[in-house]
Amino acid sequence: MKNLKHYIFLLSIGALSACNYEFPETAVQEPSAGSADFTKMVSIGNSLTAGYMDGALYNRGQENSFAVMLAEQLREVGGGEFNVPSINSENGFYAVGPGGVPLGRLVLTVNPQTGATGPAPIGAGDFPSPYQGDKTALNNFGVPGITLGTALIPQTGGPDSPQNPAYNPMYARFASAPGESTVVGDAAAAMQNGGTFFTFWLGNNDVLGYATGGASNPSILTSNEDFQARLTAALGAMLQSNPEAKGAVANIPSLNVLPYFQLVPWNALPVTAEQAAQANQGYIPYNAGLEQVQGLGLISAEERELRTIAFAAGQNGFVMEDETLTDLSALGLPSIRQSNANDRATLPLAQALGQPVNGAIRGINHPVEDQFVLLPSEQEEIVTKINTFNGFINAAVEANADRLVLADIKDLLDRAAAGQVSAGGVGLNASIIPPNGGFSVDGVHPNARAHAFVANTFIDAINAKWGANIRRVNPNNFVGNDLPR
Repeated sequence: MKNLKHYIFLLSIGALSACNYEFPETAVQEPSAGSADFTKMVSIGNSLTAGYMDGALYNRGQENSFAVMLAEQLREVGGGEFNVPSINSENGFYAVGPGGVPLGRLVLTVNPQTGATGPAPIGAGDFPSPYQGDKTALNNFGVPGITLGTALIPQTGGPDSPQNPAYNPMYARFASAPGESTVVGDAAAAMQNGGTFFTFWLGNNDVLGYATGGASNPSILTSNEDFQARLTAALGAMLQSNPEAKGAVANIPSLNVLPYFQLVPWNALPVTAEQAAQANQGYIPYNAGLEQVQGLGLISAEERELRTIAFAAGQNGFVMEDETLTDLSALGLPSIRQSNANDRATLPLAQALGQPVNGAIRGINHPVEDQFVLLPSEQEEIVTKINTFNGFINAAVEANADRLVLADIKDLLDRAAAGQVSAGGVGLNASIIPPNGGFSVDGVHPNARAHAFVANTFIDAINAKWGANIRRVNPNNFVGNDLPR
């Protein structure tokens, strides 16, 4: 019996060796451009296109912008060189420090006294210096701080004077003719000089600058009419520069996804029992006045309750200005209240809250100023504005559907905030916390890893639109934020 089993086994081996099985091969689709031409790509945009990260434009960020990543993938399908106006600075420029010394990019640091982790300049930085390369060979026209309006006027490149608020040193450093040329004009000229494809990502700063300033300066919020007209002019210039060229247009991300408005909680003010008792004593006349005006029917019970100020030992809402409250200044009552869960503080408040101001303490007996907080009504205004601007962008793309495609970055970041974005099982989220946080330390701009996801959003849109097969970027090959120091 044992020998029989042995023979059966040998026969089985022989039968297998005598048969030739042909397994179907997995089809490998070679990279292709489809019906698009990527011989020369030109990118125009703001800080997102430039690779601005961590509050500064510096070498690593510039080299890891979505535009640079996209251009690298396009090489396999006929794309050429992609030249950027190199900033030539390891740390870039974030702010002016003591003695006029430039401070470099932000990094996460641990406060040795409190143990709290937050952004702080890495150390010395560099003021932006003129670009020394060949300006006529540039492909990337991303300018930090640019709006649709300033992308269209020559004053953006100069002169550098108090009488010219439009001046932007980040454009002046590589403008073809500072004070005469425009960002859009330079990008369009690059397209005329052999350009076959472009990316367009302008419009974010037409609302973001207003939002990051706590909605305190309405003059910098672009009107709907101006936005539509300027979008038409800028996008039209790119399309007219080469009637055969195609392009990908990105939209504006949601306010809700930006850590800049999430990192400082509404109850960020720590108060001791002694401070609370002293502050409550000081607010007795104010609270009593609220009760009196309610009795006169000048405010509702709900508003009186909202405006009443009371501190307790521990974490508290901070006293803040609120111009939407009933104006009681004629009665000697300021428009102030304590913050609540419906308010959104901006990131700079992390450094300003609790600091002395003219003998008072900001957030306790000195109200936090308007530029540090977004009120619920201001948040609603900004969300409406973003939706309106994105509607104009969508309409512009649809009006040129044969030549343009939308790269829906708003959807990408919304999904990241909802925990629905990953690569190789490694997620991307809307925070600054490494390793999965997708925003750089400034809380507004994506980091290198998130830029890879942005590049893939462009690639997916291009592939679907023009039947191309451009390989996607592997986001896990790029770093997020550095660990806290």
